[in-house]
Amino acid sequence: MRRTRRHGLLLLPWFLVPTIAQAGIVLTVDGVDENLRNAVVSGVELSQYAARDVTAAQVRRLYENAPDEVQAALRPYGYYEATATGDMRQVGKDWQVTLHVVPGVPVKVTSVNVEIDEEAGKVPAIRRAVRGIQNLKDQPLNDGVYDGARDAVSGALTATGFLDARIVTRRVEVNRAEHTAAVNLKWEAGRRYRYGVVRFKNSQFREDFLDRYVPFRKGDYFSQSQLLELQQALNGADYFAVVNVIPDTDDAKDGTIDINVELAPAKRTIYTGGPFFGTDTGAGLRGGIEKRWINDRGHKWKNELVLAQRLKTVSTLYQIPMPGPNQRSFNFGANFRDANTVTSKSRTVQLVANETRLWHGWTRTIGVNVLSGTFTVGKRGGEGDNAEGLERGRSTLLYPEVTLSRKKGDNPTFVRNGWSLTLTGRSTAGTLLSDASFSQVIGDAKWIHSFWGRNRLILRGTAGKIWTDNFSDLPPQLRFFAGGDRSVRGYDFESIGPRNAFNRVIGGEGLLVGSTEVEHYFTRNWGMAAFVDAGNAFTGTDYSPRVGAGLGVRWLSPVGMIRADIGVPVGDKNEHGIHLHVVIGPDL
Repeated sequence: MRRTRRHGLLLLPWFLVPTIAQAGIVLTVDGVDENLRNAVVSGVELSQYAARDVTAAQVRRLYENAPDEVQAALRPYGYYEATATGDMRQVGKDWQVTLHVVPGVPVKVTSVNVEIDEEAGKVPAIRRAVRGIQNLKDQPLNDGVYDGARDAVSGALTATGFLDARIVTRRVEVNRAEHTAAVNLKWEAGRRYRYGVVRFKNSQFREDFLDRYVPFRKGDYFSQSQLLELQQALNGADYFAVVNVIPDTDDAKDGTIDINVELAPAKRTIYTGGPFFGTDTGAGLRGGIEKRWINDRGHKWKNELVLAQRLKTVSTLYQIPMPGPNQRSFNFGANFRDANTVTSKSRTVQLVANETRLWHGWTRTIGVNVLSGTFTVGKRGGEGDNAEGLERGRSTLLYPEVTLSRKKGDNPTFVRNGWSLTLTGRSTAGTLLSDASFSQVIGDAKWIHSFWGRNRLILRGTAGKIWTDNFSDLPPQLRFFAGGDRSVRGYDFESIGPRNAFNRVIGGEGLLVGSTEVEHYFTRNWGMAAFVDAGNAFTGTDYSPRVGAGLGVRWLSPVGMIRADIGVPVGDKNEHGIHLHVVIGPDL
């Protein structure tokens, strides 16, 4: 028979328990929520023998100690009168132990008294941290929450320049009879330190250039967040292999702290290259040379060559960084492009000059473009350049361009929740230095949301509009087409759009494309996708969307996300067959 012990546990008398040499303990805890249950399991020694050998005598000792251990485990959560009863029985070679926990009435914080120097109390970061302690009032006493709130005030004092701050009173008075607690805390903030001089060591740049990265000035109040901002800015500049920002607190004098920035230059020249494949471009080779800096003012120079089956480009870009809060830069580039899609062929040269900066949370680019070249539109398959109905042209266009882009994601490699938005506007000034007059706006958006564990919903949309009286003079890269990897899958790249009198695709003045995709991941790196894309390029109001649907494989490889999709046209009597689409690159 069972006896009820003084502390409330139901225990089999030890002389009735069969003795075994090897056994484990299976522990079950009920009567409390998951948070408290986890605390009990972690706090009782019984849980340590789930996969360890235990004798009958050890089980008895551990069982007897459990009530006191339960009470100790729940005390940090404000439960000072927790009790536990239970039972145990042998099942095979193991012991099944159940603890029935009654947590009791929790202790509640009924008063909070925080004292801090008046000057420190006016600092917003410190004031927010103090408010966190005051918010403990009328809440159950929780040691972890209390410790975190108290340490947040100490951290805020140090982070905002009160380096000599110390806590002189920290007392929590618990009245177990009334289930109440009073919190009393007091800090002496001391002097608030200011910045002294900033010294850059082992830099390859002139001092006035690096000074642009410093988000503070001599005499400003010391702030750890600003030091982190400085370190992140220097790392992001891609000039240095090592960046260490170290406040010289040992030699702080007269309330000022000098900042030492230890640097080590990164490799100056980077060579990139290798084979690649994209269903829109075909197989090809890519090579690049980048000069991370070419002088002591931090200027950069990038060059890239692409040789693919349907695309050949040579590009160069010269950048003049203007470091500061808005991360401004001036950029000058040139690009030769020889493109050959299923519907068009073009050879163009483009010159670009623009300014890029952060603007109200957006990346803003304002510049001017010169685009000149020859083109042919309306191709079909491998027919010759003299086929009837082809449209040819040659044009030179000068147009300003403005782009606003913004994105947010929880992980740059694999986004579980995030979005991106890009808005572009470009227009000629009539026919000034241009063979055609046009204005164009484009919007591109993408939204990613995870659900039910290893699943993602991806929505994508693109819309655009052209206003022009000279559409035939616009090269293919300024016209709107649909179809391809990043448009309507199930169709060839730029194979969808308005047609001329010879039933040849020549592109349109409007674009509207949307996509819905669901991904499920079987492992951390492998998954599958199902998608439906719809859209078309059009002229006027004659919009008739084409639909493509299919399945795909997803692989989060060491070089980034690789997407391989099989798509087919849906409900299109003129288009049939299976199309393979392969895309390598980030989600956003």
